[in-house]
Amino acid sequence: MTTPTIGSLLLSSTDPARLRDWYAAAFAPKVDRTPGEPGYDILDFGGFYVMIDSRDDVGAANPEPGRVILNVEVDDARAVAGRIDDLGGRWLAELDDRDGSLFATAIDPDGNYVQLVQLSPQHRAEMSDGGR
Repeated sequence: MTTPTIGSLLLSSTDPARLRDWYAAAFAPKVDRTPGEPGYDILDFGGFYVMIDSRDDVGAANPEPGRVILNVEVDDARAVAGRIDDLGGRWLAELDDRDGSLFATAIDPDGNYVQLVQLSPQHRAEMSDGGR
């Protein structure tokens, strides 16, 4: 039996087009959609897929946004934070330098938490060798 993998996440929204447009503008993933046809939008984050769809059983804002936090690894956290600022973005935690790695937690239009992560080369190397 092969090891299961997690390859995607479904974000449900009362306004999926607004949410899709925010993620597309903030992070510039590849966006697959068929305008005017039923279905959901698929944002390709380098092989991890965020699907955005509407549902009747969700509210306009996430009441428990800390329950699931989407971590997005980026090459230039300052540039992404600037794009989020340009979109009128809100921050739970502004950009913070932690020993050369950059972290910030944005709040998307539905109130979900989205953490920006830019790992330093040293931190990435430590992770790949098991912290040795």
